[in-house]
Amino acid sequence: MTSPMQPRPIASDWEWQESAACRELPTEMFFYTDGERGPRRKNRENAAKAVCASCPVIQACRKQALELAEPYGIWGGLTEEDRISILSRNQKVVADS
Repeated sequence: MTSPMQPRPIASDWEWQESAACRELPTEMFFYTDGERGPRRKNRENAAKAVCASCPVIQACRKQALELAEPYGIWGGLTEEDRISILSRNQKVVADS
């Protein structure tokens, strides 16, 4: 049995990342570390969202994160929980129509 071939990444689908405000910032700013909770996590998320708020590619970033159901990190100003909520609402709307 052969496994299905995955499509190759298309560079133009990712070019927007070159203009991202977060491009040269530490990854830890956008992804939680083990044991991070409470105010420390909230402060990090707020700082990451502030970077996203001024980012010229926030919409492209958000769109990709939602399309791929990105499970971790702040993408397009959205936390993991934000994306789960949006995707759940979208599934409910589709199911109700």
